[in-house]
Amino acid sequence: MEAIRMKSYIKDVLENMPSDWLNLTTHRLDIYNEELAKVQFLNQFENLAKENNSDTAALRNLPTAYDYIRLGHPLSCVLEWAIGNLNNLAPDQVISFLSKTTPILSILRTNLLKNRNTLIAYTGELPSSFDEAVLRTVYGYTFELKKVDNVADIVAFDGSTIFVSNQEEIAAVDLNLNIDFYVNLHGDLGSVLLVNGEHNKTYISDIQHVRRRETVAMTPANCLAALQSLVKQPSSDIQKSNAAENKAVVLDLIREVSSTNTTPLVASSGLSIQYAIMMGLVDHAMEYHKGKAIKIVVPPNCYGGTNDQARRVAACSDAIEIVDLPVDGDNDMVQSIAIVLDKLAKEDAIPFIIAEIPTNPRVEVPDVHKLRDVLSAKRKTASGSEAMDPVFILDQTFCPNVHFLGDADILSSVRTISFASGSKFPSGGKCTAGYCIANKIAEPLMDKIALHLSICDNEATDLQYEILAKQMPSMIQRIHDAYVNTLDFVNYIKKTLPAAKINFVSEELANEGFTPSVFSLDLPTKGDSPQERETYKREMNHRLINLMITEIPNESKYCVSYGQLNGCYWTIPATSTQGTTKEDDKDYIARVSLSPNMDVELHKKVFLKFVKLFEKGYSI
Repeated sequence: MEAIRMKSYIKDVLENMPSDWLNLTTHRLDIYNEELAKVQFLNQFENLAKENNSDTAALRNLPTAYDYIRLGHPLSCVLEWAIGNLNNLAPDQVISFLSKTTPILSILRTNLLKNRNTLIAYTGELPSSFDEAVLRTVYGYTFELKKVDNVADIVAFDGSTIFVSNQEEIAAVDLNLNIDFYVNLHGDLGSVLLVNGEHNKTYISDIQHVRRRETVAMTPANCLAALQSLVKQPSSDIQKSNAAENKAVVLDLIREVSSTNTTPLVASSGLSIQYAIMMGLVDHAMEYHKGKAIKIVVPPNCYGGTNDQARRVAACSDAIEIVDLPVDGDNDMVQSIAIVLDKLAKEDAIPFIIAEIPTNPRVEVPDVHKLRDVLSAKRKTASGSEAMDPVFILDQTFCPNVHFLGDADILSSVRTISFASGSKFPSGGKCTAGYCIANKIAEPLMDKIALHLSICDNEATDLQYEILAKQMPSMIQRIHDAYVNTLDFVNYIKKTLPAAKINFVSEELANEGFTPSVFSLDLPTKGDSPQERETYKREMNHRLINLMITEIPNESKYCVSYGQLNGCYWTIPATSTQGTTKEDDKDYIARVSLSPNMDVELHKKVFLKFVKLFEKGYSI
């Protein structure tokens, strides 16, 4: 499409786009085909462009772009499509990032695993957060740096050549055969990576996976500003001037909700902060415990992003190994940790344990007193010396209101770093920013974590801080109200379908403060073999979800969301949050999360309708 016509169409799209494109963090999954997630949105968008159709209704009916906002979303897809048009590149050869350094790191990571050389050529200055020494020593990346006056100074190189430059506007690039990857830096908006040449297309999937697991795409607000700049529209007044004040408010709110006075860190997403934690701890171990093996202990069926990211970190270093931690079902978290830590102590290894409390998707809470005891127990190495105590990395996304870290709290004697996904209760689904905070005994680790958050250029944006400052004051009340709704619905299911197996916190745990608004559901099944019973159960899960989202389309969504402000969200973890988990560890159950603002009575009514159909005998 010629540039003038393309820009004219984008101008119309920006005027008519659905508000969800700018404001939602988790998109509809009822029009989402995972196998086509990276192409389906743009294929249909291009058809609309050819027809010059920018009607709001047509744009609203486009299928979901990617799967989460951090990997991509409608506005990032449109921006990448437009830049691709300007440069005669396919849209997937254009990848936008909020971070200015992570696109460079994504290529360095791939080339580390390929054992391929990398030249980073640049004009002006590299991003201030680019730390050459740490990237070499901790990440293990190898590269050459070369400052040039202009593109013409770049000659052929035996390996990959990355050209990094600051760009004041979105415009066509004079593509050079000697350059494999262009990283265009766009001020506060982020960066855009161009993959140049057919032979480099094999990098695209790897680059997108880095964006999915260690950072985020350019945010909707920033993509909107970039697109407005492209078509010479005035930029929306989204960024506010009181950024420092909002940040201070958010840090105080995190301290308050966690009951500790250490300094929190806030990142562009939950996985961004988790990556900073992992790399910060690895850095600390390499500096203070040289030569010792680093063991990342992680449940094999936990949230897929956590699981995948930990394994990606380990894949880049021979010094790091993943150790499975069974925590759900017949496995007890405390017993599993005891077995693992005893073994790692004998090996004189450095243990980092990642765990969700409550667990996902089975919503189980360990005996926290026993958990403290097993984590703080003194152990000996095989030679009789004192073993390293673990660092407990606690995912509190399901219960960010529970106090673990304060001086009088249960884990005060264990080096603990708590983190939470900000797209859930902290923001109510209005932004992706995530945060972490340490207890006093783990506070010395936070400097390294802050360093790696900076190196990856993954701190939350001013707008994300602003959203959190507005949303977090009501978080505790929203958590309470959502739990009340969930308890009401769970009790109704128990009454109307007593044969169903429900995983939810007990009354005793709720009295201790564990009040998640999520539960998992195993429906009754039938069949002559385990395979038949499993197949029937999975089919019933889908029929229940489909009935709910069909009968209550304004509130019930097929979506992975949790902690949203409104509605009820249904998913099958094995096909969503456990997407990268090994098949044998996946959980094909229904996971349901309720909000503080929804029509619980209507959901009961529709569930009863399902029960009556179920009792009449669904056939598959």
